[in-house]
Amino acid sequence: MGKIRVKTFGSPEQEEQEKKKTKEKREAKKTVKAPGLKGGQRVVEVGPSEEELEKLSTSKKLSVSETAMKTSDEKPATTETQKKKKEKFVKVKARSKKYRASAQVLDKSKVYPISEALEFLAKFQKAKFDETVELHLNTTRTGISASLTLPHGTGKKTRVAIADDPSAHSTSSGQASSGQVKLDTLINKIDSGDIDFDILIAHPNAMPKLARIAKILGPKGLMPNPKNGTITQNPQDLVKKYEAGQISFKTEAKAPLIHLTVGKFSFGDKKLADNINAIVQAVKPENIQKIFLKTTMSPAIKVRV
Repeated sequence: MGKIRVKTFGSPEQEEQEKKKTKEKREAKKTVKAPGLKGGQRVVEVGPSEEELEKLSTSKKLSVSETAMKTSDEKPATTETQKKKKEKFVKVKARSKKYRASAQVLDKSKVYPISEALEFLAKFQKAKFDETVELHLNTTRTGISASLTLPHGTGKKTRVAIADDPSAHSTSSGQASSGQVKLDTLINKIDSGDIDFDILIAHPNAMPKLARIAKILGPKGLMPNPKNGTITQNPQDLVKKYEAGQISFKTEAKAPLIHLTVGKFSFGDKKLADNINAIVQAVKPENIQKIFLKTTMSPAIKVRV
C-alpha cells in the first residue's frame, strides 16, 4: 500500500487565519527572475504595502483639493489685476462742458450743406478767444497735393523762411557772400529742433545742403518740394504770395486725409464759405469722399460734398 495522508479538520476560523497567513507570506516574498541569473536564483520584489498605498491615495486627494482651493482663491485676484491694468492703458478723453453742450445741439447722423454747417458753428458755445475754423477732408486716395491762394487768407500770419546757398552767387574772387552764414545758421537751428517757421522756401542751389536735415523736415511736411512749389529761382516773390494768403496742402503719407485752416470764426459765414469752396475746387469734388467742418473747440459737422 502507498502512503496514507491524513488531514485534520479544525474550525472554519482557524482555516481562514491560515489562508491569510499564506497570502501574506506569498505577497511578502514575491520573487522575480532577472536576466543574467542562473536557475534557482531569484530577486525579491519589494513594494509598498496596502497601508502605504492607502496613505498615498489619501495624500493625493488632499493635495488635489488644496490646489483646487488655491486656484479658486487666486482667480478673482488675477481678474481684478487684469482689469486694473486695462484701466491704465485705456485713456478716455475727457470732454469739457461746453463741448458736451454743443454736441447735444448737433445731429451727428445728418449731413449739412456748407451754409447750414456755418450757421451751426454760431450755435455752439464759443471760447474766449477767436477760434480757428478747420476743414478736414477724406479723399479717395493719397498723393493729392496742390497750392492755392485763399480769397480771404487764413487769418494767421504765415512765417516763411528762405534757404538760399550763396556759393552759387560767389564773387569773381571766389569769396562767398555774407548770406552763407545765414544758411548755415538756419540748418544748425533746424538740426537742434528750433523750427520757427511754417513754410520753408528754397533756391535749387540750397537743396544739397538741406538734404542733411531732410529726416527732420520731411515728417513735418516742411521739406521744400517742386510739387508744392516751394523750390523756386525767385524765393522772395513766393514769400509775397504766401503772405497774401497762399497755402499748400497734401494728403497724409499713410492715410487719404487733408487737414486745412480756412480762417477765423470772426470772418463771418460769407468769407469762410468762399475759402471752403476754393479749397474744394482745388482738391476737386471727385477726389473727396467726406468733409468735416469744425472750430478749435467744437465737435465736427458733416458737410455735403
